[in-house]
Amino acid sequence: MNCHICNQHTDSFMHEKTGITYYHCKSCEFIFKSPECYQNIEAQKTRYDLHENDEDHPGYRAYFERFLDYVLPLVGAPKSALDFGCGRSTLLASLTEERGIECAYYDPIYHPDTLYDSKKYELILSTEVFEHLHQPKVVFESLLERLEEGGYLALQTQFHPNDKEAFKKWYYHQDPTHIVFFRPQTFKVLSEMYGCEFVGDNGKNMIIVKKVQGGQLPTMKID
Repeated sequence: MNCHICNQHTDSFMHEKTGITYYHCKSCEFIFKSPECYQNIEAQKTRYDLHENDEDHPGYRAYFERFLDYVLPLVGAPKSALDFGCGRSTLLASLTEERGIECAYYDPIYHPDTLYDSKKYELILSTEVFEHLHQPKVVFESLLERLEEGGYLALQTQFHPNDKEAFKKWYYHQDPTHIVFFRPQTFKVLSEMYGCEFVGDNGKNMIIVKKVQGGQLPTMKID
């Protein structure tokens, strides 16, 4: 099977305990579960409904604070932002607004009517979303289209260890709604595909991409 990001050949391996097949692209370092493991939106919602995130809990607030503390010093002074895939909570949007940035929020399950086609943003934030996506390249492109020229896309998703045996022991793929897994290299390849600047990563789970002024966004086909 070819890679869903860069269309290069992938190597497959099976997790002996679960019987799940994974596909690993050596070119862009993307790993994805066999598509038969992908869950529909109803099954995903059933699992998300189990999450108990208290917006007043100091640890939950600190989780988003760490993300903003990494992102905001690298993106200038945006005036508008979007939290894409916020889940039930709108805490990240609230914390962003506390820093003087107007921040909208959207989630296809819990806040499906808050996204407007004509609205563009100077900053798009997305935490713990991309590992759930059936078509991450399509979503990456759609988010770039919602950015102002010179705007930034900041994502958080755990980077996989890029080693087959280490990956099998990794906790992150054990969540059945986590179906695709990334490395900074994956986002560097996506940035090159779409004429963006890869600003940087924190080596663990955060990346920032800049939409270059005057850049063209090609429509990429997923095979």
